[in-house]
Amino acid sequence: MNALIAPSMLSADFCHLANDIEMVNRSRADWFHLDVMDGLFVPNISYGIPVVKAIRSMAEKPLDVHLMITDPGRYVGDFKQAGADILTVHYEAVTHLHRVVWQIKNEDMLAGVALNPHTPVALLDDIIGDLDLVLVMSVNPGFGGQKFIKNALKKVSELKEMLLRRNSDALIEVDGGVDGNTAVELVEAGADVLVSGNYIFKSPNPEKTIDGLKHIGAEEDEVEEEE
Repeated sequence: MNALIAPSMLSADFCHLANDIEMVNRSRADWFHLDVMDGLFVPNISYGIPVVKAIRSMAEKPLDVHLMITDPGRYVGDFKQAGADILTVHYEAVTHLHRVVWQIKNEDMLAGVALNPHTPVALLDDIIGDLDLVLVMSVNPGFGGQKFIKNALKKVSELKEMLLRRNSDALIEVDGGVDGNTAVELVEAGADVLVSGNYIFKSPNPEKTIDGLKHIGAEEDEVEEEE
């Protein structure tokens, strides 16, 4: 099965944001990925609720909102009202994770938990049955354009084993350094959703680049059918 592709709007041209939203709408991308940063949990500030609302007003695909903020439980309802379909919080930023996960689910959004590169997958064992998505960070969060951390491949494989063992349908998403090469490795390891920013938006033809990422999984499906 080919992976879902979620272009990261952090890498979009904010002087011409409407053009990039329309491009994602036209493309074979599946979700819009929105990174919200507060300058506390991560050393950068991106955008907040007004921009999420603006993208929602034009987006024809689900909004995958990734909160890189402290105490995200305070804003669950606000992001629902802004138009989020999927809301992901960081394991490292939440004291009462079960409570916040169910805050999200009770707002009729899919609930995700993100793991920083240093955070072991095993820490999700007690909560995995409540999750719709796990986001494996393959760079240290806070900035776009960073180099892919190879240990993420091992974490994706471990997470896939955990999900199979627990009979969970949660999706495995990966964010950071995803390009044509790392995408192949991630899909082979078990990733279901690929977030890609600079690789898509800085390419000469972003729609063609998205199409190429979608084709990675399709190629594997064709090989399996031939066998």
